[in-house]
Amino acid sequence: MKHSRHAALGGLALAGMLTLGTQARAASLQQVSNWGANGVPSTASMYIYVPDQVAANPPILVVAHYCGGTASAVFGQVRNAGIVSAADQYGFIMVVPQTSENCWDVGSTKALTHDGGGDTHAVAQMVRYAITEYQANADRVYITGDSSGAMMTEAMLAVYPDIFKGGSEFAGVPAGCWAVGNPDGSWSSQCAGGQVTHTAQEWGDLARAMYPGYMGHRPRVQLVHGDADTTINYKNHTEGIKQWTDLLGLSTNPTSTDTVTLGQHQATRQRWTNSCGYVVLEAYTSMGGDHGPSDALFNSSLVIPFLGLDKTDAVDPEIAECGEGSGGMGGAAGMAGTAGVGSGGAGGLGGVAGTGTAGEASSGTGSGGDTSGGLGGAAGLSSAGATALGGTSSAGVGATGGVVAMGGASGVAGAVAGMGSNQAGNGTAGGATGMGGSTMSQGGNGTSGTHATGGGTSGSPDVPEEASGCSCEVAGRNTSSRSVALLSLLALALVRRRRDASART
Repeated sequence: MKHSRHAALGGLALAGMLTLGTQARAASLQQVSNWGANGVPSTASMYIYVPDQVAANPPILVVAHYCGGTASAVFGQVRNAGIVSAADQYGFIMVVPQTSENCWDVGSTKALTHDGGGDTHAVAQMVRYAITEYQANADRVYITGDSSGAMMTEAMLAVYPDIFKGGSEFAGVPAGCWAVGNPDGSWSSQCAGGQVTHTAQEWGDLARAMYPGYMGHRPRVQLVHGDADTTINYKNHTEGIKQWTDLLGLSTNPTSTDTVTLGQHQATRQRWTNSCGYVVLEAYTSMGGDHGPSDALFNSSLVIPFLGLDKTDAVDPEIAECGEGSGGMGGAAGMAGTAGVGSGGAGGLGGVAGTGTAGEASSGTGSGGDTSGGLGGAAGLSSAGATALGGTSSAGVGATGGVVAMGGASGVAGAVAGMGSNQAGNGTAGGATGMGGSTMSQGGNGTSGTHATGGGTSGSPDVPEEASGCSCEVAGRNTSSRSVALLSLLALALVRRRRDASART
């Protein structure tokens, strides 16, 4: 009996030690002191939450805090909303960045440039660190945030569409809006007050210019805003819808609209599906909701299923169902020259290739795949604004690594995509001159170019005759080539005749 009692007490002590050990190892938000920060603001710091039971090759959810907030404060918000419990249940990792500045910088040029050295670049480095250090899934990275963190969410999705598959934001602004009247990225009264408006294409172009030349999948987006928000005007919600419908190649009108309960308010829910039938844009208007809206902030029943974090598969659920081409295919507007067909996006004779997925660049219409220089025509635009032989493009945005046209004549300066005017230059090589393409204008001057997003939208720009790629130069070059070939054949024939005559004598 005595022996049994001691054994029982020993068992209880061992169980207690195990319980204490489990509690000591319980998952909590931890600061990462060395996450490989390089060339980014020293004001940024990294925190991470790794659940006790981590999924194999776990997804990552980035959580961005509000103005004046901290990693700990926003972690408390998502804990209250059920997102931390979801991380424990499904095994995904949470990266929680923090800035010692009051708000995230989402307005400066650095912040709105891919790997530009701003706050967005810092967050991207944190994600890359987590992927390597924790064997996380690079194909399943998502982001959410409120207020300034919501602005950071939309900015990250625009600047780093190659990293994120989706995001959910509460009371944010369109990517690029915060730059208006705000050169240092701190506060934009115009944007906060809802005074910054653009067309859908202008908003889309603004975002595409943040990562010039990107032609890949665009992340899906969930937008939540209260129409009684007095901090960040509700107008930013409707402007954000315009931006993301354009980037994702969606119709202006939603696929469906209904009314749901969101916190303590009724909310109008609008949904847009892609060509595969998958919901890639979801917008909630909390009727009477304040900033956040605070009563529905980080609602896990919205965020988790939309981002697919309730799935533990290695592939993002949208990609699994629809493939990589399901999102808006980024990059700049589709440009077209005068003549020729581009197969798989290649430039036609004397023209400029379209961008998008497999199509034609003909008679002023641009739609199609990656750009390469047309034979004897204009060069494909490069991410830095490609230089065609003898001419340059200014601030061009198009496919990375555009190829200069083969042969004698140069195609000059394709098209300019940006906020400026048509700046096509002239250039000559071998005596022939190519002229520039068309301009995509973002509130600036120039002829509107064709817009190709999501492999879907294409239009016919009003391209002046003198800016059409000048296919006449191809004819000139071909004529010259034929002449050289004929002269070569004649010379060869004369040599052979002399040889034969010599042999006979």
